[in-house]
This record gives sequence, C-alpha cells and structure tokens, in this order.
Amino acid sequence: MRILLIEDDKDLCQNIKLALTSAGYETECCHSGDDGLLYAKSGAYDVIVLDRMLPKIDGLTVLTSLRRQGVQTPVILATALDGLGERIDGLDAGADDYLVKPFAVEELMARIRAITRRPGRLQDLSRLSAFGICLEPERRILSCGEISVNLSKRESALLECFLKHPGQTLARARILSYVWGSAAEVEEGNLDNYIYFLRRRLAAVHAPAKLTTVHGVGYLLEAAEECG
Repeated sequence: MRILLIEDDKDLCQNIKLALTSAGYETECCHSGDDGLLYAKSGAYDVIVLDRMLPKIDGLTVLTSLRRQGVQTPVILATALDGLGERIDGLDAGADDYLVKPFAVEELMARIRAITRRPGRLQDLSRLSAFGICLEPERRILSCGEISVNLSKRESALLECFLKHPGQTLARARILSYVWGSAAEVEEGNLDNYIYFLRRRLAAVHAPAKLTTVHGVGYLLEAAEECG
C-alpha cells in the first residue's frame, strides 16, 4: 500500500514515515501544498495524510481541488485545529477522516486500516485483474489461465499501475511517479526498458492483453486485437 504524507514539519514527517515504513507501508513525503497537489494528482497512492496548515497552498484548498478534479483517494486530514467548525469544514471539503495533532502514529495506522476496510473505496490489492490477466502484487505473480510467471519488483509495480487504470492512457510522468516515486531521478529510457520486459512477460503467459504505445503521451493496457 502506498501512502502520501503531506506535512510541512520535516522532522515530524520523517518520524511518521519511518514508522509507516517499518509497518510495511510504502510512504512518500512532501512539504508544501503545491507539491502535495502535484503528487496527489498522479493517482499513485492508496491513502493521503494531509496537514491542514501548509505553505503556498493550505491543506483545505488542496483537498477541495483534488475532489473537484475527481481524485477520490481517501484522505486523512491531520491538523492542530480541533474546533468543531474546523472539523466540519474538513469533512465537508472531502476528507474521509480527521486526526488532531499531536497524535500517536499507532492511531494514524489504525485509521489507515479503518479507511482501507471501507467497501467501495479501495480495490482488493491482493489481486488485480483486467483483460484476462491477473496480478498478485504481494507475491509478484502474473497469471493468465493456468500459466504464471514471476515478476521483478519494478515489473510488478508497472503492471499494477496499468491494472489500476485498465484501458486508460497513462502519461509517462505518471507511470514514472508510480513505479519509481515522485522524487526519484529516473531516465525515461528506464521506463521503455521495463515496458519491453513486461511485454515479454505478457507474451510468456499468452495474455489476451497488450501494452500499446501512445506516441507523445505514454502507454495503455488494452485487450489484444485478436481477442476482440
């Protein structure tokens, strides 16, 4: 599971990240509202933990903007503002939960678990499927019918990205952010290499799906032509 932590207190952010990482969550941090909005719009995260008082763009504005743009990633609003009016404003803006600072990281993790248990908000991340293929992200196994192959960590993350958005054209920047992280410095040629690797994996299981290049934009996963 991938978590985006948007918090301007860098020490607090790092401490929370260490705790979440130790608990098995893949966690990325950013420290301003404009960066948080950019990261969150990538769609690369399963939960967003959002501070309300941020530089450049405040957290409530970030949240409102995300919801207006159709981003439905669950958001936990974390803030020192604990008045009834502030809590109502945050929930009305689209927050799924409201956590008052200071808080124990254990409580944050409990709230993350609670949000991810809610029906209809998150996919069953233990098994993703589309166009006749199936991925088990934790085991990094791609299967089609009775045939299966093991994937590398990058290959699995890449296929996971496509299976979360089947039939959608994904921009190269969005894919890079999902697979390597928003802050990673990665040459775009690396993405092309892994697309090639993944195409070979799909061929190995005789997948009725293909990765199509959308020139000037990115790639999409769609049904293979011969399968209608």
